[in-house]
Amino acid sequence: MVSGTKLMEKILYGVAKQWIAGETIDDALESVRDAYKKGRHAIVNKLGEYHTSKPLIIKTVKEYQLISSSFRKWKVRGAISVKPTQVGLSISRKECLRNFETIIKNASLSHTFVWIDMESSDHTDETIEIYHNLFARYERLGLAIQANLKRTKNDLIDLLEYGAKIRLVKGAYNEDGKIAYKSKNKIDENYLRLMKLLFRDGNEFGIATHDSSMINQAIRLSKIYERKFEFQMLKGIRDELKPDLARKGFVVSDYIPYGTNWLPYSIRRVKERKRNILLLGSSFIQSHRV
Repeated sequence: MVSGTKLMEKILYGVAKQWIAGETIDDALESVRDAYKKGRHAIVNKLGEYHTSKPLIIKTVKEYQLISSSFRKWKVRGAISVKPTQVGLSISRKECLRNFETIIKNASLSHTFVWIDMESSDHTDETIEIYHNLFARYERLGLAIQANLKRTKNDLIDLLEYGAKIRLVKGAYNEDGKIAYKSKNKIDENYLRLMKLLFRDGNEFGIATHDSSMINQAIRLSKIYERKFEFQMLKGIRDELKPDLARKGFVVSDYIPYGTNWLPYSIRRVKERKRNILLLGSSFIQSHRV
C-alpha cells in the first residue's frame, strides 16, 4: 500500500512534469529535442545545489559534459546552466573554478553556451568574482542576475563595462527586506530598469520572464535598440506565447531543469511569485486540452 506521503509526492510529480523534464539526463535530452523541433533553443539545468560530496560533484560535472556533447552530436543550439554550489563552491572557490573550467572547456568543443546561475545573496559576490575570472578566458559564458536584489543595478553597470553576457531574472530566493525588494511592483520596477540598461548598454543577453508586461516592454525596446538577445522561459510555461514570439523573429529558449531534486525546486518556483501558480495552472490546462 502506498503511503500518504508517497501518494502526494506522486501527484505533485505529475504536475511538476509540466516544467521539469524528468529525473534523468535522458529525460532532459528528450525535452531538448522536443524544444528544437518546435524551433526553440534549450538551456539545460541539473537540479541540486550545495553539494559537498566529491563523487556527487564529479557526477554532476560529467553530466554537463554529456549534455554538451549531445548538443554537438545532434547539431542542436543549446546551453547549460550551472549553479556554483553544485560544482564545488560549498567546498572552496578553487574547487568550483576547477570544475567550471572542465565544464566550459568541454562545452567550447560543441559551441555550447554556459550560463552561471545566481543563487542566494550569500553567494553573490563570490559568483560575480568567479564569472570575471572565467569570462576573461572564455567568451561563451553568461551570468544570471536577480532583479529582486537592491544591489543589482550597480552590479549590472560594472558587469556591462566588461562586456558581460547577462540573463535577467526576477529572483527565486527568499531574501531579507534590507537587501531585497519584496513587493511585486518594486521588483517589476527594478526589472524594467535593469532591462532598459541591458538594451542600452548590453549586446548579448537573456530576458528570462513569463510576465507579459515585461515581454512587451522588451519587444518595444528591441525596436529602439538593435541588440542580440533572447527570451528565456521555463519548459511548459507560456507555450501559447512562444510560437508567436518565434514567428516575430525572436529567439526563444526553453529552460529545462531535470533531476531527482525536483520537489524543493518546484516549491521554490511556486513561492517565487503568486502569479506563477496561475501561469502553471493555465499552461497545464492548455497542454491537456483535447
